[in-house]
Formats: sequence, C-alpha cells, structure tokens
Amino acid sequence: MPYIRRSAAGAIVALLNDPAPDAQEFLPATEPEVCEFLGLPTINNFVGLDADFIRVMEDLLDVMLAKGLLRLTDLPPQAQRKLLARKDMRRRMAGALDLLGGEDVI
Repeated sequence: MPYIRRSAAGAIVALLNDPAPDAQEFLPATEPEVCEFLGLPTINNFVGLDADFIRVMEDLLDVMLAKGLLRLTDLPPQAQRKLLARKDMRRRMAGALDLLGGEDVI
C-alpha cells in the first residue's frame, strides 16, 4: 500500500513504500488512481475481464461437449442449470439483435 507523491496539479507522480515530507497521503494499492498510474487494470476492469473469461469457459465447455469429452450430465445440477440459462440468454440476445431475420445477406 503506497504513499502518494502528487504534482502541483494533483496527479500522482510517484509511489513510495514509506511516508516522506511530500508524500503523506496513503492509498490502497487497489485504488483506481494508483492502478492507472501503474498501468494495471482497475477493480472495475476485472468485471469485464471476468465476463470475457466466462465466455472462454463456455466456449471450452461447448467444444468438450461437441467432441464427447464431457457430457452435460457430468456437471453438477446447479452448473447444468447455470450453463443452460446462459446459453438460452445468449440465444435470445442473438435473436433480438438479428435485424435481418436470420437470412444471409451477400
């Protein structure tokens, strides 16, 4: 958890392990402003990363199911329900976005 040195304009210019005369402010390392200064994703960005990762996991499960490496019934009932609910939601969202009625346009 760093001590913050700021410019005259208030922007972070340095992070210190220990307080200094010009760095008395202390912020958690997960503070968005600190993460931005370090070029790291903020906690809010993790939501997007998690959503992307969930999509990857869904696609991985789809491949495993299609290749017969896994059966849907191999998953616990709660996982089956959640997976099917997400598939249904994605199907409905795709239908809602299909403005051309599902026909291929060349």
